[in-house]
Amino acid sequence: MSRRHHLATLSYEAGLRGLESRLVGPAGDILRVARPSGGRDTMVLAVPASDGGWSYLWGGGGSAATADPSRAAELIAAFLGH
Repeated sequence: MSRRHHLATLSYEAGLRGLESRLVGPAGDILRVARPSGGRDTMVLAVPASDGGWSYLWGGGGSAATADPSRAAELIAAFLGH
């Protein structure tokens, strides 16, 4: 699967949790996730992992496997204080 696919999946999961998100960057290869009331936001990358899979990385040292985008969205929501 592609980087954009992983980010789009995470964007959907973030939306289910009341967060706003959109793809940014020249190739849409970064996901900006924010609290809808403004304030905190973070940029999320999807990067190849050493085990052959993919991982999400975001501000504050956050990371999660792309195999569980629901868990990643929960962690990001907590990081943003949402």
